[in-house]
Amino acid sequence: MIDTHIHADARSSEDFKQMYLSGIDSAITCSYYPYKINAENILLNHLNRILEYDTQRASQYGLDLKVALGIHPTNSIENPQMIFDEMYKWIENRQIVAIGEIGLEDLTETEIDVFKKQLDIADETNSKVIIHTPRKNKKDVLNVILDIVPQHLDESQAVIDHINQDIIEDVIDKDYMLGLTVQPQKLDVADCIDILDNYGFDNFLLNSDMSNKPSDPLSVAKTIRELTRWGYKKSDVDKIAHKNAENYFKI
Repeated sequence: MIDTHIHADARSSEDFKQMYLSGIDSAITCSYYPYKINAENILLNHLNRILEYDTQRASQYGLDLKVALGIHPTNSIENPQMIFDEMYKWIENRQIVAIGEIGLEDLTETEIDVFKKQLDIADETNSKVIIHTPRKNKKDVLNVILDIVPQHLDESQAVIDHINQDIIEDVIDKDYMLGLTVQPQKLDVADCIDILDNYGFDNFLLNSDMSNKPSDPLSVAKTIRELTRWGYKKSDVDKIAHKNAENYFKI
């Protein structure tokens, strides 16, 4: 199993052990810092910590931790060029599987500018991106995201994450990959399975988005076990468990 979106820097080593023992072999950890960072060198130091330290922490407990790095909208800064320069190096050296998570939160001018630049880098380097959609004003913010992305990047290179029943009709007929987040206040297992029942298994990735907020590091494993228990076809379960992620991110 693959958890396609976590924040390993916010979690304990015990979580990695539980994930591995539950059958989660790999996870993709994404950028996010819960407090405002005003200096680009401090943000860069945090991103390097994810790349160099958290991957080693996870590996000690059997979890193969892949990395997506970028500037989360909450961490948008006025002078991010240092981060962009490093991003090219991470991509060239194949240290990251995607740029992420990026996106929009409050629709500030700085957020939008940083978001567009990261989409341009993804287009230039043929990279995937993982795009955050917020808890508040989700539909309104998504509409802005859907307007911006096609002007900068092919839709097939982007994951729209944290999809729920309120917004799925806005994206299901487009070329995005869609992330289902099983986490308190996002989706529970039943909600996730309901979406898969209605829209199929081909275009979805499954994740816990475990972070400093209330999270369940085993939510991916629990969802897969429920699908298996209820008799869903193994080929479909395998898609959402790991095959979609393996094919999409080439991991």
